[in-house]
Amino acid sequence: MSAPVPLLIEGHAALFGVEDLSGDVVRAGAFSRSLQAGGIPMLLQHRTGAVAGRWTRLVEDGRGLFVRGLIEKEGAQAMAKAGLDGLSIGFRARLWKPRAGGGRELIDVELVEISLVAAPMQQAARFSIIGDAARVA
Repeated sequence: MSAPVPLLIEGHAALFGVEDLSGDVVRAGAFSRSLQAGGIPMLLQHRTGAVAGRWTRLVEDGRGLFVRGLIEKEGAQAMAKAGLDGLSIGFRARLWKPRAGGGRELIDVELVEISLVAAPMQQAARFSIIGDAARVA
């Protein structure tokens, strides 16, 4: 049996200046050190070892953390085709300031992983399926 053809996805895993459900706000430039280091895994629902595929592009743009990747695992592909479209970052805050209304202003974060999730903390952090990698290549 052959491996499934990867699904190509893209979207924003974090948005700059937009408060998430915990009150955190990411500042532009917060990911720069992590992006230079590379090696950020694509997980499913933040579960250690539940690799869904791989990220092929991670970049800060004018809106936030833009991601493009390939969902390679059949179960994760089925979930995405059934409507799973959330993105969520797993991170450690390196430098942050408390916000007056609660939460943090995240100035520098260590990006640990980016997950495909059902309910992202940053509600507008979503991905779209561009197509299968064989058709789009």
